[in-house]
Amino acid sequence: MVSPWKTASVPGLQLGLGCGFWICRSYRFLFRAGAMGPQVVTRQLLWLSRWQVVCAWGASVQHRTWAGVSRIPSLLSSGGALGASPLVRRSSSSTPPGAPEVVLTQQRYPVTRLPFSVVSAEDLAVFERILPGGVVTDPEVLEASNVDWLRTVRGCSKVLLRPRTSQEVAGILRYCHERNLAVNPQGGNTGMVGGSVPVFDEIILSTTLMNQVISFNSVSGTLVCQAGCVLEELSRYVEERGFVMPLDLGAKGSCHIGGNVATNAGGLRFLRYGSLHGTVLGLEVVLADGTVLDCLTSLRKDNTGYDLKQLFIGSEGTLGVITAVSIQCPPKPTAVNVAFLESPFYVLVETSGSRAGHDSEKLSDFLERALSSGLVTDGTVATDQTRLKALWALRERISEALSRDGYVYKYDLSLPTERLYDLVSDLRARLGSQAKHVVGYGHLGDGNLHLNVTSEAFSPSLLADLEPYVYEWTARQRGSVSAEHGLGFKKRGVLSYSKPPEALRLMQQLKALLDPKGILNPYKTLPAQA
Repeated sequence: MVSPWKTASVPGLQLGLGCGFWICRSYRFLFRAGAMGPQVVTRQLLWLSRWQVVCAWGASVQHRTWAGVSRIPSLLSSGGALGASPLVRRSSSSTPPGAPEVVLTQQRYPVTRLPFSVVSAEDLAVFERILPGGVVTDPEVLEASNVDWLRTVRGCSKVLLRPRTSQEVAGILRYCHERNLAVNPQGGNTGMVGGSVPVFDEIILSTTLMNQVISFNSVSGTLVCQAGCVLEELSRYVEERGFVMPLDLGAKGSCHIGGNVATNAGGLRFLRYGSLHGTVLGLEVVLADGTVLDCLTSLRKDNTGYDLKQLFIGSEGTLGVITAVSIQCPPKPTAVNVAFLESPFYVLVETSGSRAGHDSEKLSDFLERALSSGLVTDGTVATDQTRLKALWALRERISEALSRDGYVYKYDLSLPTERLYDLVSDLRARLGSQAKHVVGYGHLGDGNLHLNVTSEAFSPSLLADLEPYVYEWTARQRGSVSAEHGLGFKKRGVLSYSKPPEALRLMQQLKALLDPKGILNPYKTLPAQA
């Protein structure tokens, strides 16, 4: 049977072709969710409202109405605008032409430098002995590592260290602990909350050169690798061996697996494979005093004492520096379908399984029922890799597109499903013309709303209208102020909206136990103490 979804149109979607970046205007809603219908195995579902995509650089391009995936070969072929580069590669060093200099974090936010030592010439000499050739002091190189990829926070570090082994990391931290030198661990620098860049002059400890696969078990699918391995490269490595990474996200071309674990990144496969708290089997972590904690087990079951690795998953580099990861990779699905629907928001669904005919039949049956009931009004289905990536590229480029619409206030919230979009409508009415756009998209299946507000430039008055209003609204719904992005620097002061005082005290006690001098990623995650 030929499904009518193969040629169904999606009216109202316009694409500005011939441009490498996309600005999404006038779109209201995008969600990713889980199983939608009986026995349909899905990885994610996204809802979008009608949007318009235009060239970010203002080039004069011809607009075309998208009349279905199969009707625009130029868009979805290997030579098309999306097909040519379907992956998002976030990089803190890619600065839009004419972009203004980012204001120093210490000038924009009320934060006071803690009494850490200042790096001296003698310190640099010691670092050079520990890391021959791995000490960087060139201001031009440091500029990219001092600024987050959203270009909203900026530190003033004068030293970037690039170790290759856990023993080199241990040597660095041992010395920094003795000297009371603050350290900012950094992976791919793709974070959303300012957790990966210095606030003041902390030493940047980069995992860029720690990029080796240590082992892979082709029977169990267990991957052991260093923390600096790029997620996309790991994905390619395991897929060649019949497996997939349990984690996938828009920044996969730049983010590091160690940073993913340190922030407990959610991503596109969360609903299908669960969080990193479940898929990470073991970790190697260097503590603040240089102690190497080797819990790099590959065992699926290990019920001996406290599960110490869980302390570091999501700790954002404040308790230790992750240097190696053991992670469980599931078998690669052999059948994948993506449906792009209108309902009345745009919905992106992906199913994955082992039998193409079986999966396609169930998806088609569900879609036909959804169409006949009025739940869905239009859509299209894609099965080949080029078209799959082209559809997902629309979703994965939203964050970068927003960053080119001006200054972005980002909120990553967990909310009850029935209230998921209410905050977007509420804020549009509250903010009025103060904001250029108020945009909501995210993950319906796990209740995660990505709320974005854009303006021409950073505005203290707009920020005052957003905070603490957004957090108070979320707390009233018994939601979480951070669903998957972490707290970093920007959200450290709002932890109390989601956690009781007893939990905060215990977190602070753990921090004091593992990092008594507070040298690891200071000013991040936990509220400032008097």
